[in-house]
Amino acid sequence: MTDLLDQSALLDQANRLVEAARRAGADAADAVAVRGIALGVQVRLGAVEQSERSEGDDFGLRVFVGRRSAIVSANTVSDADQLAVRAVAMARAAPEDPFAGLAEDHLLAREFPALDLVDATVPAVDQLRFAALAAEEAGRAVAGVTNSGGASASWGLGGMVLVTSHGFVGTWLRSSHSIAMTAIAGEGTGMERDWEASSKIHRAELEDPEAIGRKAGERAVRRLKPRQAATGQAVVIYDPRAATSLVGHLSGAVNGAAVARKTSFLKDRMGERLFAEGVTISDDPHRRRGLGSRPFDGEGVSGPRLAVIEDGILRHWLLDSASARELGLVSNGRAARGTGLPSPSSTNLTLEPGSVSRADMIGSVERGLYITDMIGSGVNGVTGDYSRGASGFWIEQGELTYPVAEITVAGNLKDMYRRLTPADDLEYRFGINAPTVRIEGLTIAGR
Repeated sequence: MTDLLDQSALLDQANRLVEAARRAGADAADAVAVRGIALGVQVRLGAVEQSERSEGDDFGLRVFVGRRSAIVSANTVSDADQLAVRAVAMARAAPEDPFAGLAEDHLLAREFPALDLVDATVPAVDQLRFAALAAEEAGRAVAGVTNSGGASASWGLGGMVLVTSHGFVGTWLRSSHSIAMTAIAGEGTGMERDWEASSKIHRAELEDPEAIGRKAGERAVRRLKPRQAATGQAVVIYDPRAATSLVGHLSGAVNGAAVARKTSFLKDRMGERLFAEGVTISDDPHRRRGLGSRPFDGEGVSGPRLAVIEDGILRHWLLDSASARELGLVSNGRAARGTGLPSPSSTNLTLEPGSVSRADMIGSVERGLYITDMIGSGVNGVTGDYSRGASGFWIEQGELTYPVAEITVAGNLKDMYRRLTPADDLEYRFGINAPTVRIEGLTIAGR
């Protein structure tokens, strides 16, 4: 494991690329080295279907000649000077971009917080195989489960090195562990499937494989013999798995690049109330052991925790340097990056919990829909119009009654956000997280 954590060779090569770019005539440059290592096992019906390992380092060199820029990528750096000469030649032929350039020097990270992002334990293939088999066996043991969609267990290590011509040098690594299982219940045309998964930075925090499989099996069985809900308006409650999609749509709408292009339905809403009082949606790149955490962004900027939505009011866009300049603002350290261009992105985006319990939220609904899964991507980012397929359970007199499927839920995200109420059951399971949420008066298209 020590060799995998050693990024000194990558750092040396990134430095060589930046120095070569300056020799080739670049006014400024930055170089990234991206490390990716993955090990995974997939099983189905008690047998291994696939076992694979991948490992590689990739490099990207970005050069600036005035306001012209270019990027070249490679998986080895055998001749840094040749790569740099090509990049500079490409930049000189590129059109000028008034917003191009490295991050401002005063924004660069000077200290790197300890985020505990690396689990030094690398699981053996047999450990992953046993975990996947245990998850599948537990799922198949649930009464009513008739088949398996498979189970998997995986480990990965990823991170980056960034060197810039104006003095920034930084490295980070992040490990990942995951287990997942998909169960199938029923027979013939009446079959239903569902899944459960757990992903963590540290293996010790993973949910037990047996619990993962059992939840997948129980969810699949509960979906048997679904009906279509009646067309009309109803209260809709989103299970946390589905509620994360609502936060994801917001992430796209507050992306600085979309705002600058005027392709966001929130482009003119900064400082306005979008949600009810008390609703907060935060983005924190420095959350300890967060799946999206990082000590600095793809341009070397240390991004603070942002209350993107604070007490219901829109307070921040997600900005990298280019989008910030175009909007007349300052980068807030949200540049995501591989070996290509930086672009704004969230890190650990979270709809903070409210004060009502999930049970009380469901119990307060006389007739409504509880959504567990979303289908399709029918959201218009320019207008906010929302229309997505869904499945879940019908609520009658405060109780989940029968499963429903083949329905469509429609509205407009501006109206939906204004009527959204979060429950108190937040769990950090993904890069985007949300508790159970309730939205009044959505249109349901069913039978």
